[in-house]
Amino acid sequence: MHRRTLIALAGLAASLSLGAALPARAADPLKVAFVYVGPVGDAGWTYAHEQGRLAMEKALPGQVKSTYVENVPEGADAERVIRKLAADGNKLIFSTSFGFMNPTEKVARAFPGTVFLHATGFKTGKNMGVYETRQYEGSYLQGVIAGKMTKSNTIGFVGSFPVPEVIRNIDAFTLGAQSVNPAIKTKVVWVNTWYDPARERQAAETLIAQGADVLTQNTDSPATLQVAEQKGKYAFGWDSDMARFAPKAHLTASTNYWGDFYTRTAQAVLAGTWKSGETRGGLAEGMVRMSPLNAAVPAAVAKLFEEKKAAIVAGKLKPFQGPLKDQSGAVRVAAGAQMADKDIHSLNFYVQGVEGTIPK
Repeated sequence: MHRRTLIALAGLAASLSLGAALPARAADPLKVAFVYVGPVGDAGWTYAHEQGRLAMEKALPGQVKSTYVENVPEGADAERVIRKLAADGNKLIFSTSFGFMNPTEKVARAFPGTVFLHATGFKTGKNMGVYETRQYEGSYLQGVIAGKMTKSNTIGFVGSFPVPEVIRNIDAFTLGAQSVNPAIKTKVVWVNTWYDPARERQAAETLIAQGADVLTQNTDSPATLQVAEQKGKYAFGWDSDMARFAPKAHLTASTNYWGDFYTRTAQAVLAGTWKSGETRGGLAEGMVRMSPLNAAVPAAVAKLFEEKKAAIVAGKLKPFQGPLKDQSGAVRVAAGAQMADKDIHSLNFYVQGVEGTIPK
């Protein structure tokens, strides 16, 4: 097993010691359910979680029996779906979108014998934990390439919802680009959805019309990449490798790997050792991985990218290290300091160089 994977699993084991244990393993397979905000499809956020579910099934044959519900809207429908999955006897439920947080918490209180794991949130309980990748590390590395590949010094970001997990990716993308090109400016178009190829496409077209020549996204379809391909621009994949959708435009992708986490969590529930807590992993833990670079990336840029990636893995480079200023020029992180994890997880401001305002 890969060393980084072992480190990730060790970190998970540590996180599992924060709360109370649930019942020990039963004779029947553990019923595990996944709640997806979008379609499984063949790329993006939900696709990556589905690959994690399949990896768990493969790793624990006969020990788990899993199912999923896709295209679940955030809100009242989410609570209905999660509650039904719990009532159907699933003893481990993963809800995989930020907007599922409150419904998950509500249902968790009603089913104390079931373990609930919520992705990208911050609320925990005796039988509810949270988990997340440090996707902003990949976003920073995308920015490093963007800062070197742009000719207009304007890069673009298609944002889903103005929540901390997206805002920090915008900031990290900008900071990575500015680390190699101080003239960089980032334009953002919000689409207020996680998955809507038509709206994502319109947003990408708007960004290119505004002068952006390298794009990235925090949405689930490859529409942004496909627009870049058609317009002769560059872009990045998100959550999964999307190179086949735009082979010329796709420079690399910041991808999520959930399989080890899902497997270890199921094992802990089966063993009766699961305890509530927070699990977050990035490049060092193997939960975030960069897909192969496009041949269009010059050798010097590829070398710089690899150096930056190695520095993040080694803990020598933190995307949110100071000096760091917001749009007004106010210092948010002093030189030599690093933003605390709790502040990264609740980040609600644009760094200097990002244009526009965050929607209320």
